[in-house]
Amino acid sequence: MNPKHSSNSCNTDTSRRSPPTGSSALPPTGTKMLSTGFKALPWNPLSCGPRLPFHPMFAFRVFGLIVMVTGWALGSIATAQEKQDADKSSKASEPRGLTKYMGRRIASPMGYQHMDWLSRPERIQEENPQEMLDQLKLKDGMVVCDLGSGDGYHTLQMAPKVGPTGKVVAVDIQPQMLQELSRRMAANKIVNIDTILGDLWDPKLQAESIDLVLMVDVYHEFSHPVQMLSAIRKALKPTGRIALVEFRAEDPTVLIRPEHKMSKVQILKEYQDNGFRVASEYDKLPWQHLMFMEKDDTK
Repeated sequence: MNPKHSSNSCNTDTSRRSPPTGSSALPPTGTKMLSTGFKALPWNPLSCGPRLPFHPMFAFRVFGLIVMVTGWALGSIATAQEKQDADKSSKASEPRGLTKYMGRRIASPMGYQHMDWLSRPERIQEENPQEMLDQLKLKDGMVVCDLGSGDGYHTLQMAPKVGPTGKVVAVDIQPQMLQELSRRMAANKIVNIDTILGDLWDPKLQAESIDLVLMVDVYHEFSHPVQMLSAIRKALKPTGRIALVEFRAEDPTVLIRPEHKMSKVQILKEYQDNGFRVASEYDKLPWQHLMFMEKDDTK
């Protein structure tokens, strides 16, 4: 039997068990020199391969490599655990959202995938946006917040009305909406608009910085109405106001789903409970209420 094909060839062929000695010490062609100083014979797939004698330096290097790899693995695990703990802590600190508030069902926000609906042609007939903007009585130098700005349907119209010394702050919770607004700003060379990516519970407005907060068909979608109204109250200047626009729940001819409409009674109940009172109202829009709210310092 050919020893190269024998099952015990690793035991019988001693030339493969130790480095060559004497005249055979020079490595034949194809032999590789190992970093330890030992020479390995060419690989034979039918044998068990070259075997090297134990060398302390080789063992030391292997041990060091094991320690290094183990340390890296433990470090990666620790970093991942720290990130997971931080995420849990962040979520634990977030206020819990509501599905109902003071007897009203809270509607789900419209996703950015449907932003074309904001510019639908029939909106002019249903809402008369220009008439609504006229009632805001915007002036040069005012700082106005379009809260729930979407793609900037109203934001872009208000910017020239407050002039170069004024500013419109557009707040939305969907970055895709703000990206589209920024694109339109650039296309129209409008520079007096700031965009803010808000949270569900915080519009991230500076204290006492806003003259008017406009909310068009968006308040009824707030999953954190108490926190949002509190933040808005802090952001308003002492004489600042809210312009609240909501589809009329009292009117059955307003063809909007019930959870996306509000009655005056419901609006007053919620806003009065959160430190606001009615400053004035405008009832001539086709489908919507327009109510101006101011701070009620008696509460």
